[in-house]
Amino acid sequence: MIFTFFWVCIILEGCTEPFSPDIPFSDSLLVVDATVTNELKNYEIFLSRSTQGDDDPKVESNATVRIVDDNQQQYPFTETDPGTYVSNVMFGAEPNRSYRLLITTASGREYASSPAVLPPQTSEIIDVYADRTTTDSGLDGMGIFVNSFDPTGNSIYYKYEYEETYKIIAPKWSPSELVAGSEESQSVRAVRRDPDKEERTCYATEKSNNIIITNTSGVGEDRVTDFDVRFINRDNFIMSHRYSLLVKQFVLSREVFEFYEKLQDFSGVESLFSDSQPGFIVGNIFPQDDGNDEVVGIFEVSSVSEKRVFFNYSDFFPDEDLPPFVNECGQVTFPSGFTPTLYDLVKSNRVSYTNEIRNELGALEAYIVVPRICGDCTVLGSNVIPDFWKE
Repeated sequence: MIFTFFWVCIILEGCTEPFSPDIPFSDSLLVVDATVTNELKNYEIFLSRSTQGDDDPKVESNATVRIVDDNQQQYPFTETDPGTYVSNVMFGAEPNRSYRLLITTASGREYASSPAVLPPQTSEIIDVYADRTTTDSGLDGMGIFVNSFDPTGNSIYYKYEYEETYKIIAPKWSPSELVAGSEESQSVRAVRRDPDKEERTCYATEKSNNIIITNTSGVGEDRVTDFDVRFINRDNFIMSHRYSLLVKQFVLSREVFEFYEKLQDFSGVESLFSDSQPGFIVGNIFPQDDGNDEVVGIFEVSSVSEKRVFFNYSDFFPDEDLPPFVNECGQVTFPSGFTPTLYDLVKSNRVSYTNEIRNELGALEAYIVVPRICGDCTVLGSNVIPDFWKE
């Protein structure tokens, strides 16, 4: 079979050095990321093409994408960014309905999924909590754990995704900043910051990019207990101040769960080099003509439940040093006056003012600056407080 292994990294979005064996390669594979749940919202579907070796994945643009239910109700999607298609209207999967994903590429190739139905049961998350923990390998940090229970015993197959948001406080922020003078003078001067221009405290949000699944098959009851969905190393700066994690629990069909299970096994280093490589993982999306090209991905219809947890670093690491910042924030001193190097750095917004040196008479002698990231939190996040944020 002719294909590249790089598609695994496209699905996981977290690979940095994909394994690329020497396999003959011709046409790239269509990669589909499509999930619909019982939530009422606008859905996104991502289309791309697998690539060989270290090449960046190629987005699949100008396709016609729609979802059709068994009543022939159509939900068309519009490409809002290259390879990203968003439903024109809000909708959610309904019980006792089946749905199909239909794709026509710009080249005229047609693909369709098998009918997918919403699982009849919805298992609600009972609790999401954070606790300081130590991994089996001895790493100290914070674990985020989930408990859920389906009294009907019918959910069984679960997938988790999370969205983490964390507060960033610029460690070398100053109420003053440097501004550049004229090109001719090559001078800079310190002024008070605009009080309406927040650059000390920001918030960053990131989504999970790995496969997190579990199942309760073969156990006494359909209960997920203390399942670890996220571990944060003690040295990770993202939990230096206040941290929040939104956990989403998806109830899957057995078919979808087995797809993710195989994909999870396939993405492991050992499985890539083992004698029992799983080969091409078949999903539920197929070409609708006589072509022999394959499709990577699965059209998922699932029910979802979510809960959010907050914690402060000081809650679990009292009187302990904060994790190291992402930059060492080394200080550099520039004499005042004719300072072309500092002028260039200030004009290009690459440094932040942190202090200055004056002699015993009070005359300015030098400016002390740090990399901009150390004094301006907007390098790492947004200065807009999220609507859900609680202190």
